[in-house]
Amino acid sequence: MINLILFGPPGSGKGTQAAKLVEKYSLLHISTGDLFRYEMGNDTPLGLEAKSYIEKGELVPDSVTVGMLRNKVESNMEVKGYIFDGFPRTIPQAEALGKLLAEKGTAVSKLIMLDVEDNELVKRLLERGKTSGRKDDADESIIRNRIEVYKDETSPVYDFYAAKDKAVKVNGIGSIDEIFARLCAEIDAL
Repeated sequence: MINLILFGPPGSGKGTQAAKLVEKYSLLHISTGDLFRYEMGNDTPLGLEAKSYIEKGELVPDSVTVGMLRNKVESNMEVKGYIFDGFPRTIPQAEALGKLLAEKGTAVSKLIMLDVEDNELVKRLLERGKTSGRKDDADESIIRNRIEVYKDETSPVYDFYAAKDKAVKVNGIGSIDEIFARLCAEIDAL
């Protein structure tokens, strides 16, 4: 079973590349954003719990997010593996993911980080903002803040997996196909 964490700052191309990797390797793409939209949109117990925190302007606790992840994994045990996108964002989430996968007799195979320079990220997100309808993609100061939050809060997850020799940085600059080829080389080496 191949279990990948597709990692990188906002605008690094995770969503674009995940779609191509799913197609090539028959993996299930698990995006935390999609999980939240599904659970909250269907008023599941976890969705309602998440909504209660969000409505108060609070962060949703890891226990709720991990619960949603557990539901998705347990309802899709027949797949060849998973691509985790947007999770884990913190060391406690990385530890929880490891525990969940261990319960299923598997583990994270590799974290692959799309490495893209800040100014390129800003350029990409401003371009995406022209069509995405997302306000946070249309304001450069908000974009730069998102990148800093990623560096401060999320990038330590890379070091967590690097210490286990399970993390690699891939150049995220170039055409979609060039970046895809670099990702495939890392996956094929597993």
